[in-house]
Amino acid sequence: MNIQIYGNSKCFDTKKAQRYFKERRISFQNIDVAKFGMSKGELTSVKNAVGLGALIDPNSKDYDRSCIAYLASEENKLEKLLEYPALLRTPVVRNGKKATVGYQPEVWKTWE
Repeated sequence: MNIQIYGNSKCFDTKKAQRYFKERRISFQNIDVAKFGMSKGELTSVKNAVGLGALIDPNSKDYDRSCIAYLASEENKLEKLLEYPALLRTPVVRNGKKATVGYQPEVWKTWE
């Protein structure tokens, strides 16, 4: 397994996801999404796995400022997510082409 956790250091669900993998001694790469963001390829891969709607956090402080709700095309919404990584719901957990958004241990168990 090649687990990557894109999260925010202040996000409770991100900390729970990290603890889930630590307790099972599964190594993972932790990426601070606010600091480093995601590449367009990574974001597209996650979008293909979970859908665009699952990625957008309507409770984000940048939600209104980014005007993402008013964009029609998926491509424009992806560009906004790249521009404002704080719009991403966290944690985003990737295992190759598989991905989840939020705390989803029931899915992660199937990856083991």
